[in-house]
Amino acid sequence: MKTKTAVKASARAKILDIEALAVELGRQRGLKKRIVHCHGVFDLLHVGHVRHFAEAKAMGDLLVVTLTQDQHVNKGPHRPAFPQDLRAEVIAALDSVDYVAVNKWPTAVNAIKLLKPHVYAKGPDYKDAAKDVTGGIAVEERAVRSSGGEIRFTEDITFSSSKLLNRHMPQFDGPVAGFLERLRRRYSGSDVASLLDGLRKLKVLVVGDAILDEYVYCIAMGKSSKEPILAAQYLSSETHAGGALAIANHLAEFCDGVDLATYLGAKDPREDFVRANLKPNVKPVFLSKSDSPTIVKRRFVQETTLTKLFEIYEMNDAPLEGPEEDEFCRLLDSKLAGYDVVLAADFGHGLIGPRAVELLAKKSRFLSVMTQINAANIGFHTISKYPRADYICIHEGELRLDHRNRHDDLKMLTRNIAKRLSASTVMVTRGTKGTLLHQGGTFSECPAFATKVVDRIGAGDAVLAMTSLASAAKFPPELIGFLGNLAGAQAVTIVGNSASISRVSLLKSVEALLK
Repeated sequence: MKTKTAVKASARAKILDIEALAVELGRQRGLKKRIVHCHGVFDLLHVGHVRHFAEAKAMGDLLVVTLTQDQHVNKGPHRPAFPQDLRAEVIAALDSVDYVAVNKWPTAVNAIKLLKPHVYAKGPDYKDAAKDVTGGIAVEERAVRSSGGEIRFTEDITFSSSKLLNRHMPQFDGPVAGFLERLRRRYSGSDVASLLDGLRKLKVLVVGDAILDEYVYCIAMGKSSKEPILAAQYLSSETHAGGALAIANHLAEFCDGVDLATYLGAKDPREDFVRANLKPNVKPVFLSKSDSPTIVKRRFVQETTLTKLFEIYEMNDAPLEGPEEDEFCRLLDSKLAGYDVVLAADFGHGLIGPRAVELLAKKSRFLSVMTQINAANIGFHTISKYPRADYICIHEGELRLDHRNRHDDLKMLTRNIAKRLSASTVMVTRGTKGTLLHQGGTFSECPAFATKVVDRIGAGDAVLAMTSLASAAKFPPELIGFLGNLAGAQAVTIVGNSASISRVSLLKSVEALLK
């Protein structure tokens, strides 16, 4: 009789590094073994999985299961419920499973190409590829066929791990759990997916400051022996497309085409870098600003914790003037009326002056506005520079600064700004407190969903992009907040603007949370 320890050791012996697994499967193919491959998150093992594996095993001689790595699980900001090591161990304990590996790529495609299974087995809920909102099953099938295998579907009973977790092991409590339960009664994942699909044809123009976010990674060594300064050892650096560039990239995940109007500096424009870091469906128009570099915000970051030590702005934030301002205003005057949505991403660095503001307010069919407070403009740059907007996305601190009011009721201040700018919708972002949305005289609150914060830089831009589209498309207020906060929760897991929010990840989060 096997002891508990022996069983555990036997299960662990089945768990291999994915490259080592590929070598072992090559040996097994030489022995004429037929290999079956299953892939998934398998966050909560249940009878549906057990039967799926048993039926898959019957399609060949060896059953290999690969798991989605923790960092690539797209089931909402609270998932996975169980880390990859535990998920691998419990699956390896099943008699039907011969080998287990954690996939190191975001999708199964590379794993399929590496392992080259004879059969790739999926559950019956994947038979209709049209119902797969991410389109992943079609890509996986092509990978299987290109490796000489076939895709087959099991037929037994199915359950949803997400639904079981949501109902019986909820990862959220209090206001978050209550909000999600109310949302589930009204909407399904497919309802929201259909609404998001409707955004594809929107014609969108982003007007705003192009910013390059440079991260200089270092190790703080301590105070200099002779000067009152912090000494740090340089390790590496990387640069991201930030500001209006990042916002355009976020939007491009949801819209077929996005136009961008911004300036690059005449000194060191970095245009090649900027173009290379815009998505293919972003079409930029670059003006040139004399006596100015393209804006760089250089942050010195403690490498192990991502703590920011200090930052340096490389810029000339004087307003556009003379022929350069004339050129920009002519561009706006000729283009604004042709867009369904115009998003003014106003970081207060000199691009959008009074004449441009007047044109944006007068000519835009739907105007979304953000006026960000930062170290360069605090006290001089508020939402009141705009005479009107259809949608305003504003942080609570920015709203209070605009009113010169620290303590009065937030809803009163929100109503006031909505009335003053004739804005049909105002979203106030509140960090860990979530968001407050004012629309049609009523308020809708949405809690924050982020459970893991890597870096807050760029999170507000992701919220702005998502909610601007949702507001322009007249989504219900609770869905505007829900989608915006999910975008923000995804953004804070990304270092700076090193990647844009992912439509597929957002859809998977929505689908999982609403089950």
